[in-house]
Amino acid sequence: MSAPAPSPPAVVDAEPLPRQEEVLTEAALAFVAELHRRFTPRRDELLARRAVRRAEIARTSTLDFLPETAAIRADDSWRVAPSPAALNDRRVEITGPTDRKMTINALNSGARVWLADFEDASAPTWENVVLGQLNLIDAYTRNIDFTDPNSGKSYALKDAAELATVVMRPRGWHLDERHLTVDGEQVPGALVDFGLYFFHNARRLLDLGKGPYFYLPKTESHLEARLWNDVFVFAQDHVGIPQGTVRATVLIETITAAYEMEEILYELRDHASGLNAGRWDYLFSIVKNFRDGGPRFVLPDRNAVTMTAPFMRAYTELLVRTCHKRGAHAIGGMAAFIPSRRDAEANKVAFEKVRADKDREAGDGFDGSWVAHPDLVPLAMESFDKVLGDRPNQKDRLREDVHVEAADLIAVDSLEARPTYPGLVNAVQVGIRYIEAWLRGLGAVAIFGLMEDAATAEISRSQIWQWINAGVEFENGEKATPELARAVAAEELAGLRAELGEEAFAAGHWQQAHDLLLEVALDEDYADFLTLPAYRQLEG
Repeated sequence: MSAPAPSPPAVVDAEPLPRQEEVLTEAALAFVAELHRRFTPRRDELLARRAVRRAEIARTSTLDFLPETAAIRADDSWRVAPSPAALNDRRVEITGPTDRKMTINALNSGARVWLADFEDASAPTWENVVLGQLNLIDAYTRNIDFTDPNSGKSYALKDAAELATVVMRPRGWHLDERHLTVDGEQVPGALVDFGLYFFHNARRLLDLGKGPYFYLPKTESHLEARLWNDVFVFAQDHVGIPQGTVRATVLIETITAAYEMEEILYELRDHASGLNAGRWDYLFSIVKNFRDGGPRFVLPDRNAVTMTAPFMRAYTELLVRTCHKRGAHAIGGMAAFIPSRRDAEANKVAFEKVRADKDREAGDGFDGSWVAHPDLVPLAMESFDKVLGDRPNQKDRLREDVHVEAADLIAVDSLEARPTYPGLVNAVQVGIRYIEAWLRGLGAVAIFGLMEDAATAEISRSQIWQWINAGVEFENGEKATPELARAVAAEELAGLRAELGEEAFAAGHWQQAHDLLLEVALDEDYADFLTLPAYRQLEG
């Protein structure tokens, strides 16, 4: 009896790229196809569950810890798998996309970990998706260098012992990859990014004394974590490496996931490494889920919502306690400041803010934190060195003093700050600037001295939407209305045209970005993710 014919691999529908055959091998595409056939149906079911849960939040305007998983939370006996040596000390992590220059600079940065980002810091053009994978392969085989065509400066890797450990972030479950199809269906971007990276690098990383490590974004429930765990189990068996080789850190960047931290770790316990406390996506998630909840859920200007706000503090302290109770790393949020080569005084002020933020995180029990620029690595390292000393982490700090009730996580009305007119202007300015760059294929963008990513655009458009729908009145007496938002956006567009000049303005995507921001900020039907309509307009 003959063996069944192998299932056809994923089909590529895109213009050829240099060296793509090294990434898009038949075996790699067959692996991606198998992932799709096995796991996309469950992905689809879980996305449908998100909509059901959102409808329930709209009806009740509240969230609570899950009664059906109370036994998992009450069971003090379970822990996540011990950390591999390469991930035991994570005191400073640098984030960024996987373009060639960033790959070298991030690995050389002195940070313990590099979050190699195929998600919010990378616009998913096919070139970024495929060549980003190629850059990581070249880095692991030490076949990578880069010469800046403008400055002529050359970049090369340091000795292997000095390089950061890579933790790769694939796209979230909600995004598809239009350039890869299986049986006529687009493959989820998460499975494309994970599949290509894992297939090519899992064994290679083991040979280097490390492993295939991942950051999991936009997770909304423990059932989504269970799906990832099943993906890991299958993938490890498929390539013949030991179960538990994969390690995953989950970003708790949705409000629903904040109520399921222990359950998420439990589902991933053989593969879990830790949890991360973000900011912009977390606030975006609060707006998205509680957009029908009335005035008590209206957020002030994004920069007024710091990690010391009571409901944010409840979230971060609960995360530390949860992680350490279960033997996992707790990783803090982003320092997005970009040091200026020209303004020493601005740097001094910003450095003090960054230092205070990292001192707070280290003092609260976090085991590490994020920075967006190599110049911030020593500063963040100093904050954690003061607390950790020679210890790799502080997972022994159990934070049993922390007691967080369900209502504490959504006590948005505890904030004294209110939305302001300058906050509206800033949301429009940053939103247009970021979306324009994203449409050109750039996912990590310097705007007004900060490194911004897709979460920036999400909170910007969400706040415009929320303030208009809540009928917010600003301090200058003006009311948030669609007409006001359009007027601010028109003024911003005219200013950009004057600043850039007609030729440069026309060469960019400024009108397109303006229109897209207003579409997702003003439409009565709130788009779940800005990147869904934006992806339809992304070239390449």
